Amino acid sequence: MIEPRSPEELADALASAAGPGRTIQLCGASTKNAMGGPVAPAETSVTTRAMKRVLQYEPSDLTISVEAGLPWAELTSLLAQNRQMVPLDPPFADEATVGGVIATNSSGPRRRLYGTARDVVIGMKFATLEGKLVQSGGMVVKNVAGLDMGKLMIGSFGTLAAIGVVNFKLAPMPEQIRTFVFSYSSLEDAMATRDRILQSVLQPAAIDLVNPAAASRLGLSGYCVVLQVGGTEALLNRYGRELAGAERIESDSMWTAIREFVPTFLREYPDGAVTRLSTTLSGVRDALKSAAGPAISRAGTGVTYVYHMDGAKAAVGAHKGAIEFAPERAKASMTLWPDPGSDFPIMQKIKALFDPGHLLNRGRLYGRI
Repeated sequence: MIEPRSPEELADALASAAGPGRTIQLCGASTKNAMGGPVAPAETSVTTRAMKRVLQYEPSDLTISVEAGLPWAELTSLLAQNRQMVPLDPPFADEATVGGVIATNSSGPRRRLYGTARDVVIGMKFATLEGKLVQSGGMVVKNVAGLDMGKLMIGSFGTLAAIGVVNFKLAPMPEQIRTFVFSYSSLEDAMATRDRILQSVLQPAAIDLVNPAAASRLGLSGYCVVLQVGGTEALLNRYGRELAGAERIESDSMWTAIREFVPTFLREYPDGAVTRLSTTLSGVRDALKSAAGPAISRAGTGVTYVYHMDGAKAAVGAHKGAIEFAPERAKASMTLWPDPGSDFPIMQKIKALFDPGHLLNRGRLYGRI
């Protein structure tokens, strides 16, 4: 295992392997090997976990630049000292690296208000198989100069190049945070409450809708609409009035459990799988109805995660979405990304530009690239 200690060493390692045509496995902390496509055997393995430096931090400008191997938990802890954050809420947050979070485009409940990685990454430095370091974007929030090639790396699972440095725009932490839960015996009642909130002037950071099977694992019952709101005391008091009938619960433990639902589930069910369904807001209803096991919907964005206890069997039939997590030994016989869409040929052309020999992280993009 090669462990570069700088972006320059990372670029050299890729070039040394790619020159003679050796296949390469690129990783960070390897927390999400169950995610995406199978980890194909490779002749060279490169990890960014030794690249942990904070290169530039400007709290007054709400920007930070860090190396890809920095543990996400360390980034979160550092920013919290100034009551700042990168509000992505990725799973595996205690062990994942910054590069791994960005390469897999991981996000969580607060994506409704804050967006995904593409909304918070303002710059990047990545290493190509030719041994070049490419700088994309910068350290300013509004940067419109040139093509932002770094955006191609987000969600690429390391199949194009190696992320070396990531620049983030930061968000201030809310003055206070509260969590409210509505519980119902019927999905229709829960959907009606979701719709009412979305149509109101309220702007919760997160609106998750969980089915009874997921609710029971969170200490709740029934179909639940779980809301996270933040702001001043006066604003939160208004939320309390507007959300009359909801139960107010302790925030941190609930959202940690929701954020870490995937790793907790997969530890309990090593043969389990997780399907991601992307629908319209009204399509959340059908996504939750179709779930035989636990399901959690980002009900303000239309992304639903369905959990299968027997992944090799159940997830094969989940043809309407991507199988995001699955047992490694079963992936070869599974169609992980049944419908990659009409823009997939463009993705293949981009792969050919960056990695014409198909040496890097073969199959990691859900078995398609």
